[in-house]
Amino acid sequence: MKGMTVIVKTISSWVKILIFIFGIYIILFGHLSPGGGFPGGVILASSFILLMLAFSRQEAEKYFPLSVASKFDCIGALLFILLALMGLGFGINAFFWNFLQQEYLAGHETVLKLISAGSIPLYNIFIGLKVCASLFLVIVVLSMTRPELPSEQEQHLEE
Repeated sequence: MKGMTVIVKTISSWVKILIFIFGIYIILFGHLSPGGGFPGGVILASSFILLMLAFSRQEAEKYFPLSVASKFDCIGALLFILLALMGLGFGINAFFWNFLQQEYLAGHETVLKLISAGSIPLYNIFIGLKVCASLFLVIVVLSMTRPELPSEQEQHLEE
């Protein structure tokens, strides 16, 4: 039997959705409360890792295929760097300049609102994508390279 018991599989299939939604919340509201792209990405990846532990690696790859994870890993890094470079074209020509906040806040009262941070939520989203994909890929590769445990029949033959 692949994976864990029926109880663990049932609870994991319910909890994975809550973990995923919580990870998205942590990413989106990371500039207003504790959180951000890195912890949110770790939480998102943990929902897929839970599936891998409860069911099997193949089951987790149905929800998050390795090709998609690899693309998200690259896209997250690329978009993060592009957004940081866009700061060079706006404002005071500084790398990582928060140009969206300067443009949006001119005459607007948005303190402690979701849009109040300018480009920081975008950085959180891109880092969340990168961290989620990278961590999932690392765990999958580690699970592929683990040594196979001898079966019970082989252990009895050795004795």
